[in-house]
Amino acid sequence: MMEISGFQVLVVWVCLVARINGQVKPQPEQVHLSATGNVTEMIVTWSTFEDTPSMVQFGTTKPDQNATGSSTKFVDGGVLKRAQLIHRVKLTGLTPGTKYVYRCGSDEGWSPLFFFSALQNRTDWTPRLALYGDMGNVNAQSLGRLQVAAQGGEYDAILHVGDFAYNFDNDNGMVGDEFMRQIESVAAYVPYMTAVGNHENAYNFSHYKNRFTMPSYDSNQNLWYSWNIGPVHFVIFSTEVYFFKEDSKQTKVNQLKWLEEDLKEANDPKNRTEHPWIITLGHRPMYCSDLDGDDCTRRGSLVRAALEDLFYKNGVDMEIWAHEHNYERLWPVYQEKVYNGSKDAPYTNPKAPVHIITGSAGCQERHGIFFLPRPWDAFRANDYGFTLMQVINKTHLAWQQISDDKHGEVIDKVMLIKDKHGPEAWL
Repeated sequence: MMEISGFQVLVVWVCLVARINGQVKPQPEQVHLSATGNVTEMIVTWSTFEDTPSMVQFGTTKPDQNATGSSTKFVDGGVLKRAQLIHRVKLTGLTPGTKYVYRCGSDEGWSPLFFFSALQNRTDWTPRLALYGDMGNVNAQSLGRLQVAAQGGEYDAILHVGDFAYNFDNDNGMVGDEFMRQIESVAAYVPYMTAVGNHENAYNFSHYKNRFTMPSYDSNQNLWYSWNIGPVHFVIFSTEVYFFKEDSKQTKVNQLKWLEEDLKEANDPKNRTEHPWIITLGHRPMYCSDLDGDDCTRRGSLVRAALEDLFYKNGVDMEIWAHEHNYERLWPVYQEKVYNGSKDAPYTNPKAPVHIITGSAGCQERHGIFFLPRPWDAFRANDYGFTLMQVINKTHLAWQQISDDKHGEVIDKVMLIKDKHGPEAWL
């Protein structure tokens, strides 16, 4: 009988532990893309559990070009103080609208080969976007349908409106790692743009701040930023500054000042002509009709008090939210009053912003429960699913709600038509 040495037992044990933890330490994992605002660039972000070089090989037919970046050490705040290296490499010199293949890592371990298409360098094209919030690594019911569509080239970007993994910090950060591995099947193929939610609050939002690379990563670690795609100016911000003590008063002041400046710049006549649609994304809604007593159910809503007037006076066209685990489409509303365009065409030249809540991608907390409809409610659904937005041109914007419960059926479909944008559109 062959003898087994203590060394062999140790090697087997180490391999088993690595397999259980889902880690091969130098091997890249949790790969995801993000846009910078420059269509000739794309950022690739990934993790390793060992310090390795940060390299991306990419090209139009084969990965024959090289780009290098850097990594930062991130330590989870749990008792185990688990550490990982988060790598960031910016690809430059991309040709707009061109498909690229790429892999990331180093000679110590490479990722599989992924692909993406560089964004178009025009304002007259039609971006196709998937939007949702509140997706966990358990019961992420919409993920399979999103994977097929993202890898099939059906989306130009995905926008995740807060609440990830449930939660990034759980089990000493291992839940966060598992979630990022799961979304790699979509996020490695299209820019995965994010907003922060309440479930990211642990350790002063450290997982959210470190795991993603949004356009504002260097200035405020992803908490607020804006981003243009086609004829749209997206404004992404944190609603959590109004609820968590970890966020100082100065953080609220800084974000508000930035919002005021960004919206003012977006309303410059040249900018508003090129990107007439201004769409905001924040996690906690201003309005909702749920039974849970959340901020959005209250007349004294903190988010509404802080931001509704600002968004209205700057002519924000649409406000996208999540947090409530359902889908809710509102009539155009301002200060609790409905301002439809007309009785027969409420979304044609409306006189107030349109609000959408899309928080039903799927998590272990299950569905939200609706209360009685409010005067501003146009459509409500408790199905798991996500929203598709197609910005057809500078006057027409279409969106659909896809039900995963109903196997991809479109359960809501609306066209927003605006002949004018900006504050003057409300007159």
